[in-house]
Amino acid sequence: MSNFRWDIIMEYAPLFWQGTLLTVGLSLASIILGTILGLLIGLGKMVRSRILAFPFQCYVTFFRGTPLLVQLLLIHFGVVPLFTGETHAVAAAILALTLNSAAYIAEIFRAGIQSIDKGQTEGARSLGLTHVQTMKFVILPQAFKRMIPPLGNEFVVLIKDSSLASVIAAPELMYWGRAMGSQYFKVWEPYLTSALIYLVLTLLMSVILHFLERRLKTA
Repeated sequence: MSNFRWDIIMEYAPLFWQGTLLTVGLSLASIILGTILGLLIGLGKMVRSRILAFPFQCYVTFFRGTPLLVQLLLIHFGVVPLFTGETHAVAAAILALTLNSAAYIAEIFRAGIQSIDKGQTEGARSLGLTHVQTMKFVILPQAFKRMIPPLGNEFVVLIKDSSLASVIAAPELMYWGRAMGSQYFKVWEPYLTSALIYLVLTLLMSVILHFLERRLKTA
């Protein structure tokens, strides 16, 4: 540590900044898309028909039971080229992170919805609300408050998991950390810098979610 080189950190600072912006972009896109897809899959798993629920159960089982790195490589080298003729690292990263997070978010939604007392549904239906209206106006608003902590944990994990995109050469934060390490044969400078930036991002996400959780409790 005595020969710690601040000069190469300053040299790579613009690239770290670009990588951080892409990491935030990847994470936000995957969080938004994963939440929408996760809600749909979670509702699909709760369908009373076992035949209709089976594909959703298979989806969750596959994406929760296999490593994200393997999914990322399959999507980057297999799925994306299958539809576009060539691969694209950023698109593959967003798709892989979205599909993976959706499986976990689906379980969070399912557990949150099922935690609401059935009397709430029966009361809403007795007032003439349809099933969709009951879910939209009665069940989901209550369940969402309970889902904030586990959803927050999943979002923080997703930010950290985005570092795997460096394996397929998506120029996010970890990609430039590895590039610095390879160029200068250094360990502390690139990886400590990367780690500190990831720490700031995850702490910022935690603060935002904690604020949202407090606001919802007082609402």
